[in-house]
Amino acid sequence: MALFNFGKKKEKAACCCSCNCESMAKAEKMKTEGARVKVLGGGCAKCNQLEVASKAALQQLGMDTTIDHVTDFSQIAAYGVMTPPALVVDGKVVSYGKVLKTEEIVKILEKV
Repeated sequence: MALFNFGKKKEKAACCCSCNCESMAKAEKMKTEGARVKVLGGGCAKCNQLEVASKAALQQLGMDTTIDHVTDFSQIAAYGVMTPPALVVDGKVVSYGKVLKTEEIVKILEKV
């Protein structure tokens, strides 16, 4: 009966697309956790500049918050960002596609 694969367990079906579903699920979970500052980007110079400016803004405000630098493109896409770098505060994208200055980030964080 090997012709019809009787008696064998079926393997878990792959996702309908070529995405990494575990990575997408992790990104969705991280989005809802909130209370964090994240820089989304592949690690280019602009992404690193945004991270440095964000750290400076947090220091100016006296906030003891860590910055997560997300480089996994499936996690970045889960936020709906297609043009990095992006800044995420409390699970919401507040800026994308440009490097914010420290003063701009301070104003954003003061609103939150």
